[in-house]
Amino acid sequence: MLDRGTGVPVVLIPGIQGRWEWMHPAVDAFAAQARVITDSLPGDPHSVWTINPDRGFDNFVDWIDLLIAQANVDAVSLCGVSYGGWIALHYAAARPTRVLSLTLASTPPPTWQPPCRVEWYLRAPRLMAPLFVLSSPLRLSAEITAAFPRLWQRSYFVAQHLSRIVRWPMAPTLMAQRLQLANTADFTVDCGRIVSPTQVLTGEAELDRVVAVRSSREYLEAIPGAQSFELGHTGHIGVVTRPDRFADVVTGFARAAETAARPNQVRVPA
Repeated sequence: MLDRGTGVPVVLIPGIQGRWEWMHPAVDAFAAQARVITDSLPGDPHSVWTINPDRGFDNFVDWIDLLIAQANVDAVSLCGVSYGGWIALHYAAARPTRVLSLTLASTPPPTWQPPCRVEWYLRAPRLMAPLFVLSSPLRLSAEITAAFPRLWQRSYFVAQHLSRIVRWPMAPTLMAQRLQLANTADFTVDCGRIVSPTQVLTGEAELDRVVAVRSSREYLEAIPGAQSFELGHTGHIGVVTRPDRFADVVTGFARAAETAARPNQVRVPA
């Protein structure tokens, strides 16, 4: 578990690969203006929580309960990235009084069904992992170019991000397990239980080639009062291509929600 910075507490939830370290630029950006709390997803050897198969997707509820308890706070803002958005959504539905605000960043829709390539991955995650890795540059190249128009900028970003991936590698079997856990949850029902201010954060539609922006925006209809924000010059991985702007948007939304949640105070004249 990592707990850095001061101010409004924001729990930053990584994507399906599970390692918070892949989001290190965003963690630094959040810590400069808020209190960021994060951890690798349950099941990872470095996580504070292990997977209990009997708990299904509620393993993630137990995990965030522990993060909040260890941080010694009553309520937090949640920001879930991609698959992590499902986790944030499910927690906000299960623990409404503990969530100040909810940000779903490039999150698959509540009605998502695995395409054929994902079903193949679930059958043989170790065997299919190289294909997943090799196909990633094709899906991400356009948004990396948009975020870093100069060759030296792109080269530096790619080298830094690859170093994080190599140092903190994903576990294919854990990724497959996380997809299977998601099949035990009903995210459509969760949407109907959300009472926290909600923000749907996406990149540009033509740049996100991992999760279609139009599908992420289904949450605008599914969650009453949900707001939309588009992060320009990036697609699915704005959390690392534009970490400072990403943190600005999320923490600004979190601060506004925290202020609105405070009880009205009577000011006594001096």
